Amino acid sequence: MKFSKSERSHFLAWIAICRWLVAGAPTALYVADLAAQTVEERLSTLPANHAMVLGPPRIEGEFNDTARAFRLHRTGPTGRDYTLKMVWAPERGRALFAGANHGVPHRLNDVWEFDLPTLTWTMLYAPDNARSYGGLGDDPSDVEYKDGILVTRRGGPAIIGHTWWGITYDVPRRRLLYMNTWVSDQDQIIKRLGADPATRYKGPPLWAFEPEQKRWSMVKSERPWPRAPFASMLEYVPSIDSAIWHSNDWEQYATWLYDPKLNNWRDLKANAASGDFTKQSARPEQVAYVGPVRNLIVAHSERSTYHFDVARSQWRKVLEAPKDSTDVPFGHDARSVFYYDPVSGHGLLVELASVTVWAYDPATIKWQRLQPEGEALPKGPGHRRLAFIDPLRNVLVVTQTDAIWAYRYRAK
Repeated sequence: MKFSKSERSHFLAWIAICRWLVAGAPTALYVADLAAQTVEERLSTLPANHAMVLGPPRIEGEFNDTARAFRLHRTGPTGRDYTLKMVWAPERGRALFAGANHGVPHRLNDVWEFDLPTLTWTMLYAPDNARSYGGLGDDPSDVEYKDGILVTRRGGPAIIGHTWWGITYDVPRRRLLYMNTWVSDQDQIIKRLGADPATRYKGPPLWAFEPEQKRWSMVKSERPWPRAPFASMLEYVPSIDSAIWHSNDWEQYATWLYDPKLNNWRDLKANAASGDFTKQSARPEQVAYVGPVRNLIVAHSERSTYHFDVARSQWRKVLEAPKDSTDVPFGHDARSVFYYDPVSGHGLLVELASVTVWAYDPATIKWQRLQPEGEALPKGPGHRRLAFIDPLRNVLVVTQTDAIWAYRYRAK
């Protein structure tokens, strides 16, 4: 007798119930395997331009007192102010998340990963003590000044900022890279700790997190180096095995390259020949992705779209729509996310409050507002959603505390 995929899922669920009745409780491994089978099977039947709700997330990890005080063991990370970007770790087959709120209800240096087959958020690094907006919070006892930086006794960043779009994944070295810039007066903090601010490391606050070791570390480098303005962009580019750091505001008008092999920085002098960097390059609060086939970084800020030609170090504003346009999405690092879809070669932008999905074709320089068929994500707090693309399963994933939503743009 042959079963349909839906019938087979129900049959597996019935077996699980029988095992529970016989054994008293199923093993954790069996439950995880069953969940993976169920999700994988459901996703395998998802047609193009269709979405489905996969169920609520599980929350796992070694939670400390700080995590429990903010109920992270119940909610998971959720979206945070100006901290929405997730990065894909290909060797783990999961998406990573880190970065702080603006201050309410917390400012934490925790790190998480999400596994789609098991619908599981796992805390990889439990937070050190909570911080205040501009300082070390009510309990700075876990902070020390060491080798020119403020660090926690567990090795995490003592000062934690938003990510904006300044977070990416260094694939060959298997680490998250995060330009952790914030407003704290570090010199005053160092003085309070009884140390000399003159010895402070003055370079860019680039931090790395290694998910396998569950370890934070500061990435110190030698001059020359860039400044680290808020609301800037950091993207790892596979073709050059380096990361691009970009800002276009009064603090820094420049696009820099960070070479992780040599651990050094280089100003790319983008648009030097044309002299139009400020007019042609992406503005602050941009969201962006790397298109490896065309070797482009595509960035979108408010209603304007930009291309950065990696080989030529050249920015070009390719589209500028009116502020009230309904034909182009609103790109902003506190409201939306923008990722590369490897099946179509397009970018997918999600306006998270409304879960409105847009596709961008860099070949034709055109946006399309998509109308997903199937199941809609249940209503929830839009500012607390997160999203990423799972390239292994060819779906865009949107998370909220009570549901996981998966959308397939194009079928393989």
